[in-house]
Amino acid sequence: MLMKRLPIETKVDFMSVRMFAFALSAVALIASIALVPMKGLNFGIDFAGGILVEITKPEGSQIEDIRAIATELNLKAPNVTEATGTGANATETFVIRAALPDPEVPEAGADGEVDSAAVEAAIDEHEVDQAQQLIDRLAEVYPPGDEANPAWTVLRRDSVGPRVSNELLTAGVTALAVSLIFMLGYIWFRFQIVFSIGAVLALLHDVILTVGVFSLLQIDFDLTTIAALLTIIGYSMNDTVVVYDRVREELRKYKKMPLIDVINMSLNKTLSRTLLTSGTTLLALISIYLLGGEVLRGFSFALIWGIVIGTYSSIFIASALLLHTGLKREPEKLQSAEDMFTSKS
Repeated sequence: MLMKRLPIETKVDFMSVRMFAFALSAVALIASIALVPMKGLNFGIDFAGGILVEITKPEGSQIEDIRAIATELNLKAPNVTEATGTGANATETFVIRAALPDPEVPEAGADGEVDSAAVEAAIDEHEVDQAQQLIDRLAEVYPPGDEANPAWTVLRRDSVGPRVSNELLTAGVTALAVSLIFMLGYIWFRFQIVFSIGAVLALLHDVILTVGVFSLLQIDFDLTTIAALLTIIGYSMNDTVVVYDRVREELRKYKKMPLIDVINMSLNKTLSRTLLTSGTTLLALISIYLLGGEVLRGFSFALIWGIVIGTYSSIFIASALLLHTGLKREPEKLQSAEDMFTSKS
């Protein structure tokens, strides 16, 4: 039904506003890059280290009481938030985040040196599950009841030490860099080098703006966010490849048509596909954001923002850059695989 209502053939002059789009993206990129050192990223426990415990609200408890218990355990900067679950039997929950206490490192000996083995042992002991200690203390203050009729339950618990969090952050950034490099190589191999320049610049545009929004809104930045960024890269690249493939096909058909008209024609011919794909994906993601609870909120928000900005960059950044990167209309490079197969047969 939706496909019947969409116009079969549009004639939108996308390239006429490309300079405005470039200026808008430049301002957004500068703002995003400036925001990260100014406001920083709100690293989740995956990257900052610490604990996260989510429990259903014990009867008679208040946020101040839970925060006092966390402080009693020497957890740094305990942050307790209250949330409401989803579904027919939604319950109130407490989400407790806190940094781990500093490890007790052995003092230097008489010779002024510290036993490195003892330091490693102290750090390993420090990384014992602090979340379980918090849960045990909560159980002392608020009896959990029995299995048949629990007074409160633990919905989620995580604990990450500082060494592991640093390794996870390094691995996440490396994964993003490697994915961009492989995307550059794929587009270079599949099309021309000028295509790959536009595609990778559009991907960088999407990643930087997404990180900037996370910094602006101070949404938790953790491993699920890295997974969302990698998904955005793949989704945006897929959309860009569809447009590029149509541009290459139209270049073969209309050898004397100005390049700007070829790009506009290609964008209009792929517009319905872009709107349908992005629209249906956004419907699912908005449902996850509204009904998926606190755990999936950051992940779903990153994907929603990424799909919107990725669709924009495929049209106004990746495609428009073809006009400024010296695209050559070389028949041997523009010949499709289908035509090669036909000629051989």
